[in-house]
Amino acid sequence: MADGAGRPLSVSITRARPHEVTLVETTLEASCASDLPRRLLGDCADDRDRLDRRLAEQGIEMIAPHRRNRRRPKTPDGRNLRRSTRRWKIERLFAWLGYFRRPVLRYERHGENFLGFVQLGCMIILLRHLL
Repeated sequence: MADGAGRPLSVSITRARPHEVTLVETTLEASCASDLPRRLLGDCADDRDRLDRRLAEQGIEMIAPHRRNRRRPKTPDGRNLRRSTRRWKIERLFAWLGYFRRPVLRYERHGENFLGFVQLGCMIILLRHLL
């Protein structure tokens, strides 16, 4: 999870099996920010009504483009979906993490070590924003 400028706020890892829509809530719980975000931008995989309801209970508005094979009627209007065009700022964080060789090539076999190097990369990115 990252803020509007692409600075990392939360990082979580898991095995390769689970679908990414199940990881949204665990990533929110791992956030270092004191407050929950008001809006959360996601990609097409996050377009689930159940996730929208659970996040709305917490006061978070989920903004995600609709899947092509969506069977139920579309929920948000176009004004909210225009915000998803700024998702490149979030993707920029993944590009910045790509500069660090160790997390990209996944040298670490243990998840704790891998998470540590990803967090170290996030700390370096945050320090670059401060300077």
